[in-house]
Amino acid sequence: MNVLILGGTGVISREIVRQFVSARHDVTVFNRGNRDPGFGQAVSRIVGDRSRRSEFEDAMRRTRYDVVIDMICFTADDARSTIRAFSGNAGQVIVTSSVAAYKRPYRSVPTIEDQEALWDDPGFPYAFHKAAMERVLWESIRQDHLPITVIRPSLTYGPGAMNIGVLRQNYGIVDRIRRGKPLVMFGDGTTPWSFTFVPDLAKAYVGIAGNPHTFGQDFHVTSEERCLWNDLYLEFGHLLGRTPEIVHLPSELLRIAAPDLCTHLYFEKSHSGLFDNTKLRSVIPDFRADVSLRDGLRAILNWYESEAHEVDRQKDDLEDRLVALHGAFSAQMAAIAAGNAQETK
Repeated sequence: MNVLILGGTGVISREIVRQFVSARHDVTVFNRGNRDPGFGQAVSRIVGDRSRRSEFEDAMRRTRYDVVIDMICFTADDARSTIRAFSGNAGQVIVTSSVAAYKRPYRSVPTIEDQEALWDDPGFPYAFHKAAMERVLWESIRQDHLPITVIRPSLTYGPGAMNIGVLRQNYGIVDRIRRGKPLVMFGDGTTPWSFTFVPDLAKAYVGIAGNPHTFGQDFHVTSEERCLWNDLYLEFGHLLGRTPEIVHLPSELLRIAAPDLCTHLYFEKSHSGLFDNTKLRSVIPDFRADVSLRDGLRAILNWYESEAHEVDRQKDDLEDRLVALHGAFSAQMAAIAAGNAQETK
């Protein structure tokens, strides 16, 4: 197949490119050309900026691809632009959304695509815009019968990822465990979650591409390994040979302290993150998410160790302050408990 990938340089999209190349498809990437995807002559490149709508759409209308994979569609305007650019000149358009676009609380657990509604609260902008993007796509699917497929990944990790940890501390997680510094977890850390790793997500794109049974359909693609949020830090600790100290704070307080980092915890991650891949397996019967949390984090740790990584000092200082507040609050609660004990004597 002749495949165009809008993006192609991010952690997820690079792996998608790699798997399509390995499957011997002809791959072209479209992006601003700021980063080399690292595939040499195996991948064709188009340099451009999709935010320049007219220029982007005019250029794309002069092309023809069997499959277009849009990894950089985030808003309703982006979706309209994609539709204008590829209506009539693409055999299939796969658009990447997110499980964040589902309305919470879920109607089904494990979550099933056809039982869910789309997010409608602007208080969580990422989810709000992804859901608005999807509504544009679904309207075009209904009215124009366009061959569009929507994929909703969950939180996806892999070497190169910069979204690892409750505060997106990334390498800071390893540093804090090694130094014996506590790590902050939202809630009590027992919210179920399926941590998905890049190779598993990418192989779903390859399986969906060119499959007519996926046209006009939506699929979430996640691991089905049942973990708890605490397990993220406990597994890093296992790999490092040290048991991490974890302190727990409510997600609504973390959101107040660091809204840019923690809004998603309050609106999204505090709800069960378990997803049923039955619909995906109905079109890719042999699909399995094979990378376990331990194996995925081992790959990330190896990446950390093979390259020079620095601790984000602002996030590290924030985590220190949050840990200190947790300690002060715990001391106050202990004082209240002691006072109550005295009164009952």
